Amino acid sequence: MSATAAGILFTGSLVLALALAYRPLGDYMYRVFTGTKHSRVERGIYRLIGARPDTEQTWAVYARSVLAFSMVSVLFLYGFQRLQNHLMLSLGFKPVVTHQAWNTAISFVTNTNWQSYSGESTMGHLVQMAGLAVQNFVSAAVGIAVAIVLVRGFARKTTELLGNFWVDLVRCVLRILLPFAFVAAIVLVIGGAVQNFHDPHTIQTLAGAKQAITGGPVASQEAIKELGTNGGGFYNANSAHPFENPTVWTNWLEIFLLLVISFSLPRTFGRMVGNNKQGYAIVAVMATLAVVSVTLISFFQLAHHGTVPTAIGSAMEGVETRFGVPNSATFADATTLTSTGAVNSFHDSYTSLGGMMTMFNMMLGEVAPGGTGSGLYGMLILAVITVFVAGLMVGRTPEYLGKKISSREIKFASMYFLITPICVLVGTAFAMALPGERAAMLNRGPHGLSEVLYAFTSASNNNGSAFAGITVNTAWYDTALGLAMATGRFLPMIFVLGLAGSLARQGQTPASEGTLPTHRPQFIGMVAGVTVILVALTFLPALALGPLAEGIH
Repeated sequence: MSATAAGILFTGSLVLALALAYRPLGDYMYRVFTGTKHSRVERGIYRLIGARPDTEQTWAVYARSVLAFSMVSVLFLYGFQRLQNHLMLSLGFKPVVTHQAWNTAISFVTNTNWQSYSGESTMGHLVQMAGLAVQNFVSAAVGIAVAIVLVRGFARKTTELLGNFWVDLVRCVLRILLPFAFVAAIVLVIGGAVQNFHDPHTIQTLAGAKQAITGGPVASQEAIKELGTNGGGFYNANSAHPFENPTVWTNWLEIFLLLVISFSLPRTFGRMVGNNKQGYAIVAVMATLAVVSVTLISFFQLAHHGTVPTAIGSAMEGVETRFGVPNSATFADATTLTSTGAVNSFHDSYTSLGGMMTMFNMMLGEVAPGGTGSGLYGMLILAVITVFVAGLMVGRTPEYLGKKISSREIKFASMYFLITPICVLVGTAFAMALPGERAAMLNRGPHGLSEVLYAFTSASNNNGSAFAGITVNTAWYDTALGLAMATGRFLPMIFVLGLAGSLARQGQTPASEGTLPTHRPQFIGMVAGVTVILVALTFLPALALGPLAEGIH
């Protein structure tokens, strides 16, 4: 079987599996977030944290709860790393240095999971398991909770109340993420992923040198890192490491895990607003963008110009031979279309245009299907912008799902969209302008700019993957990228929650002859077009100086 045919079969089976999961998983999440009963375990947790589960919150109180929980999480994870040498299962590792501990704490709390360290030689088992992996669960749950609040804003009428953050958080972790991650971890162990608490084993290599091989609770972290679109690897090689991702079928499973919740949430959205066609429209936009993206990146990797790639039929540099180009390209596309950031190949070794596609995926706002929760609320923001533009074209007040999109709503949507490009472009400009930071670059010219642009794109969009080629474990980069992660995560969330509050206060405007249908192919094409055009207008100059210039050269 040719590489192209194998890639089509691999991707086609993924599409089929995701289509089969869409309805049952989406309906299950709908029941989780609309149910009124609390389990005994949940009530115990509420009493422990002092939450009142039967009391709903306004958008401002909900936002304060999100920020307070996240701030405490950052402080806890920072302290955990700084004190790890005093903890059990530390493997004798030293405390993580201050700027790196700050960067890592922000990274995992914001669902970015950017790593400026090698996990197997920096973090002990307890920090990996009780620090990083725990944040993989709760940061994913926070994103889903914020998305559900925006959906409630569309679904509810003339109210200030949008749910309870602590209830949404606990239910998401206990009823969705934990059970699915538990099953996935067992399957990964069956596939050969490591799960133990062993100290490093010292072995002698074929060249006669000695090497320490670290085990640990890998499969359990691998499962939630993909399911929660987190991406932080137990090992520096991430999902290219055979202890994390042993075989082709576990590679398929990991891609499925990182896509399944985000692709199923539109079904939950459709159920909550009482119109499943709206859910189908949103998932159709996501799927259209995803199919085009994976086709392009696979083409660029399989049919690139150049003597060596042409001779072997593809660009194999930096690709794990167990997976080959099609599987690696699909993984790279899925991980940058979501906010996962896990990698099973070296993105810095991709062709110039293939690497550009990974950046472009993140610049889209990671909405096809995006991270757990963040993909859905990002796509709904783009839908709001689309109906606003369409309303201006026909000269009537735009409406979406019976809610008028006035100046207040479009301000929230516009501020949401502008935050990430500002972080990306300003951060890249500073890094390129400072002589010391330019000196940290191993590459010059367009590729060097691409590496810096990729780093700030990844951080600001809470992705976490990297082009490498630059020394990011410095005080400046750890601090700057940490600020980009925090700003790119929490400011958009505040704007989403503000938009939800504004929508919920409205009544329901009945549809009329002049109402734009938002479930038909015309609207699907409009949203996809607006998404691509906004990104092109914003980032094309930077892309032209980086990957496009490299590709033309």
